[in-house]
Amino acid sequence: MSWVILIIAGIFESAFAICLGKAHQTTGTESLLWLGGFLLFLSISMVLLYKATEQLPIGTAYAVWTGIGAVGTVLFGIFFLDEPTDIWRLFFISTLIISIIGLKMVS
Repeated sequence: MSWVILIIAGIFESAFAICLGKAHQTTGTESLLWLGGFLLFLSISMVLLYKATEQLPIGTAYAVWTGIGAVGTVLFGIFFLDEPTDIWRLFFISTLIISIIGLKMVS
């Protein structure tokens, strides 16, 4: 169950990173709303990460959490923000995903 919690925490990490980026791209009330989403998703992510580390080693949990957040944020950028998808970018995202799966398998 702690792995499921950790995966959800990683998804919320992606969400707070996306909100932070959008807050920088906007102004006024819209920017404040994105910052509110950032704070909400940050809080949820941290609580879930804390909960996951009750059963998982902190080094493994933190590496997986940041990896999921990084992959999710990059994929969001590719699919919704027209960020580049060159072969090297996709290669390194793939190695990150393989590393996350590897950490799960050896834990």
